[in-house]
Amino acid sequence: MWGLPLFDMKDTAAVTYEINACRKAKPNHYIKVTAFDNSRGVESSSLSFIVNRPMNEPGFRLVRQEVTGRQIQYTIESYAAQSKPENSRY
Repeated sequence: MWGLPLFDMKDTAAVTYEINACRKAKPNHYIKVTAFDNSRGVESSSLSFIVNRPMNEPGFRLVRQEVTGRQIQYTIESYAAQSKPENSRY
């Protein structure tokens, strides 16, 4: 979490300032913004999106396997764990 939560913020400039400060401090990281809505009495996420991604993403692939009883099992594997060069991953 970056900084303090911005509760009841009406001005978008403050949010933009915090996003830009986080981008400057962490340029090669994923940065995700999450907005909450407490109008129903509970604090639940109503909006979430990524505003920054690293320059070199390792990437992932989805592996599908058929297991006993005709069930399908999915596994996510990172391309970085396979130690393949960047242009020969896919």
